[in-house]
Amino acid sequence: MTLTRRSLLTSFAGLAATAPFASWAGEKPVIHVMKDPNCGCCSAWIEILEQEGFAVTTENSLGTLLIKYKQDSGIPQNMASCHTAKIDGYMIEGHVPPADIHKLLAMRPDAIGLAVPGMPYGSPGMGPEAERDAYDVYLIARDGSTEVFTSYKAA
Repeated sequence: MTLTRRSLLTSFAGLAATAPFASWAGEKPVIHVMKDPNCGCCSAWIEILEQEGFAVTTENSLGTLLIKYKQDSGIPQNMASCHTAKIDGYMIEGHVPPADIHKLLAMRPDAIGLAVPGMPYGSPGMGPEAERDAYDVYLIARDGSTEVFTSYKAA
């Protein structure tokens, strides 16, 4: 094969056009988790996120400091759970499944984020999914109102 000026320019043009997208393929979405250092279910949720392709950073926080962080971030009291995360401008409260976080990031709604209030059995990090209780993932609007984002039936 003979390398011509035209084939060389075409190759460079193709490379230049696709180069900005090449890094996206290898980058993991970064999520920062605020949690109680003694919480086992928080650590289990983090492991699930890592298995699902997230790059997770953590910060330990206790009691009123964690509660204040939730409130300052727009998490309504009735949506609270044990850990709070932030990803790409969105807040994630509690045991939200990784698929819902990916869906949120793809949809990009004008919202505070997602929440699974409490600690439902069988949600990610809270026991086997095969034995889960029914639970909902809520979308938290900027005005603090909520609506069901995804529902999970009991297994």
